[in-house]
Formats: sequence, structure tokens, C-alpha cells
Amino acid sequence: MFRFVAAALWALAVFGVYPALAHEGHDGAAEAPVPSHVGPRAEAASPAFELVAIPRGRELVLYLDAFASNAPVTGADIDVETPEGFVEATAQGDGSYRLAAPWLAAGGHHDLAVTVKADGVEETLTLDLDLPPPPSDPAAAPAKSETSALLAEIRDHLGHQGLVGAGAAGFLLGLATIALMGSRRAFPALAVFAVALTLLIGGAAMAGDGHDHATSDVSGSAVLDPVATIFEQARRLPDGIVFVPKATQHLLAVRTGVTSEAGHRRTIELPGRVIADPNASGVVQSSVGGRLSPPPGGFPNLGARVRRGDVLATVTPPVQAVDASDMRQTQGDLDQQIAIVARRVARYEKLAPSGAIAQTALDDARAELSGLKDRRSALDTLRRQPEDLTAPVDGVVAERAATAGQMAAPGTMVFRIVDPGKLYVEALSFEALEPGAEATGRLPDGRTLTLAYRGAGLADRAQAVPVQFAITGDGEGVRLGQFVTVLAPTGTTANGLALPRASVIRSEGGAVVYEHVSAERFAPRPVKIEPLDAERVLLAAGVPAGRRIVTQGAELLDQVR
Repeated sequence: MFRFVAAALWALAVFGVYPALAHEGHDGAAEAPVPSHVGPRAEAASPAFELVAIPRGRELVLYLDAFASNAPVTGADIDVETPEGFVEATAQGDGSYRLAAPWLAAGGHHDLAVTVKADGVEETLTLDLDLPPPPSDPAAAPAKSETSALLAEIRDHLGHQGLVGAGAAGFLLGLATIALMGSRRAFPALAVFAVALTLLIGGAAMAGDGHDHATSDVSGSAVLDPVATIFEQARRLPDGIVFVPKATQHLLAVRTGVTSEAGHRRTIELPGRVIADPNASGVVQSSVGGRLSPPPGGFPNLGARVRRGDVLATVTPPVQAVDASDMRQTQGDLDQQIAIVARRVARYEKLAPSGAIAQTALDDARAELSGLKDRRSALDTLRRQPEDLTAPVDGVVAERAATAGQMAAPGTMVFRIVDPGKLYVEALSFEALEPGAEATGRLPDGRTLTLAYRGAGLADRAQAVPVQFAITGDGEGVRLGQFVTVLAPTGTTANGLALPRASVIRSEGGAVVYEHVSAERFAPRPVKIEPLDAERVLLAAGVPAGRRIVTQGAELLDQVR
């Protein structure tokens, strides 16, 4: 007899919570689930505004955003028609609005009319707010024993944890009942305890099931506790939709844009790199081999601005042993000739007054002496005079390979001078581009450059043609050799939706964008994209026109789990 009763109690303990599971599966099919800790809320939208109302204790918090951009609307005049009459909402520092709402404690259904005046636009939005019934009066309830309080705590905990916890608790109770069948005196009490606890768990699960589902205007469970609603978090739902409360959207600065179809010039992406403008750059090289020496002010530092003709370094040619021997021999011959001619000039100068020597002979001797001295002086200068290396253009020092005492071979580049305001981008193209059209460049750090077409070459580089563009916009921080992605127009037109590149998330399955389907829900949409320019992409398929797509904060939404 006891075994039969035990088996019946075990079955009741195990399966007593399953009706709640069947009930949730039936009711939850109509709408995607939301996090169980999210409190009741109501939302409304118009062509200009999007409004979300969330109860917070005895206050009603309103979040007013622009419908198209999802940007918070600040400085608006908001009047709410409540069960107690018209109440004006007060703006808060976090971009929300609050108003006193003591009528929230009564629970039930409330129809609210919200009049919004902002930026010269006035609209009236209606909200349907459903609240749970107020809790029973604690004073009227009988005093609870420790056991009943423990049961209530377990029931509430399991009700919030979901049906899995309730089923597990029922299964454990059934096992405990069977294990204690041998104790005849303890068994009746334990059996009654198991039945009572199972019924409480099943009732909590069914109550949680009723609270976890929302109507078309209210999302989340019917939890009015302000402490619980403060900790609302963004969650990714089982169907992939991301639920993000309005307060979190303001914190993450999530922005949207409405898609519209139009014709755009088709562009292609080209790999390129930054090069110097050949008319505004130059290199400093040594024409002879020698030892480098700094000028009086020292070698110019990298980034230093120089002017054309400035001496940047000097090169002292070395004298080989053979050359030195030849030069000393030549020097000795010149010194000997100078001494002989000098004595001849002195003798002619003594004889010239008496007429013993012609004046022309004296003049010839003097000219020969002067020429010998010049040759001797030039030989000394050739041995000591270094070569000055000067800047060929105005600009800044982009490269420097100069060290005091360094030996430089003929043709060695010692300095590279570049004008940072005149730079080129050279790209390789496999298709014909639109001549004279402006292009855009995208740097690895996300910055964009405005490029002007300068010409295409005829040389074949791995089946590609080099194309050069001039950087016409702000090129601050751009350096030589830096890689750039060039987006150049081809002259053809493509129809589609233009979106910022920040809207597109790269995933294993391809490109994904997030559509703002409701006030606090974002749905991922797989799309097909094509390059448009440095800041936008062309949405070829996946999302129709007129949808709100996240343009800022998409990467943050994609991280929500």
C-alpha cells in the first residue's frame, strides 16, 4: 500500500509542474520572449517621435527619441493625461522625463495620452499601460511560520528562474519520497510536504508564465519593484532579436537612419599607398664619395622644415695614398717652378730701370709667377674643400641617413625632403576608371581622404595599371608608404540603399545590419553590400526601403548575448 502511494506521490511531484510548461509553450508562441526581469512598459511612435513609458515605483519615466535617428529629444514640453488629470513631465539630466504617478500602485489597465511639443512639432501619442494587481495587505494576512516562509521563498525563486528549475525540484522531491519509504512514521509527513511543495512550485511556475508574457503594448514581466527594474539589461532573445532598454540605448548612443533607394555612381576598391609628389619632393645625394660632416647648426632632425638651398651636410672626399703621392709630387714641382720664376722676376726688376731688359720680359715673368701660385693654391683647396649638400625643394625632412663621420658613396641618399601638403596616392586598377573624377581614400584608422585624378600609366603591373591621385583635402598625419584603400568611380550607376560603413557587421555568415523594429528591439538582417565610397556602402539586397537601420552602435549591439 505504501509503495503504491509513494509511486503516486512521486509521479505527482515529477509531473505536477509540467502543466505550467505546456501552458507557457502555448501562450509564448504568439510573441518572442523577453528577459523575465524587465518591468512593464508601454510604447508609442509617430512619424516624428518614439515614446517609451516605464513605471518606477510611484513615478512614470518617459524616454522621448526622434523616430528616424533614435536621438534623445531634450527640452521638450510633455503633458500626460493620467487618471488623476493632466501632469507635466520634468526633464532629467539623463535625457529622460519623469512625473509623479501615485495611481500606479492601483495596478490594472491605464490609457494615457501624451502631448509632446519639441522643435516646432506638436503631436499626441497614446499609451496602453497594463500593470499587475496590487499585492494583498500584509497586515490582513495570517502570520507565516518559518516553514511557510521558506516555501514561499522557494516558490518565488523558482518562479523567476523558469520551468527548468521547477521540473528539477519536482524530480528531486520524488526521489526523496521514494528513498524515505522505509520509514513508516516519517513517510506520511514527508509525502504531504512533497505534495504541498509541488503544488506551490506549479502555481509559481504558472504565475510566472502569466507574468512573463506581454501584451502588444507591454513588454516583460509584471514586476513593479523599482529595484528590479533598475537592473534591466540588454539581452539577445532566442529568435536573435536584441532587446535593449531605452536607458541603455542612450548610454550606448545608438543611432538609426531610414533607408531610401536612389541611384549612385558605382565605385571599386583599389589597393594603394602614399607617395611623394614628384614636383614637390626631392632627395639629397652625394655626387662624390666622402666623409659626412654636419653643417655649423648640425644635421636637421626628422620633421624639421627646410628651405631650398639650405646646407644640410658636407662631404669631404678622401685622398688615397697614390693620389696623395701624385699630389705631393705635383706640389713639389710647382714649388720649384715658383722659386725659379720668382728669382727671374727679381733679376728682371733690377735690370729693367737701366734698360738692359725689356719691360715685356718682366711682365711675362710676373704673369708666369702668378699662374704658378694660383695652381699651387688650387691644389691645396682641392685637398681640403668639402662638398655642400643642399635642399633641392622647400619641405620637411622625411628621411635621414646622416651620421657624423659616416662614409657616403656616390649616389647615396642622405636626406629625403617632402612637402607634406602635396602628396600623391598610387593605386593599381584592373578596370577602367572615370577620367578626371574625384575619388576617396580610406586609411587603416578609418580616416578618409579626398583624392583628385592625376593620370593612369600604360605599364602593366601584374595585369593592373598604376593610377595616381593627388590628396586635395586635409592630409594631416599622412605619411609616405602608408597603405590606403582607394574607392574610385567607374562611370556606371547602381541602384540601392546607401548606408554608413559603421552599420555593417562582418560575421561568419556574411554582412549583417541591425533593423530597429520597435522602440527597444533590434533585429539582425543579413544583407548584400557593395562598396560606394570611403564612408558608405551600397545595400544591394536584404532590407527594403523605409526601414530604420542602426548607423551608430551596431558593433555594441552585436556584442549583446
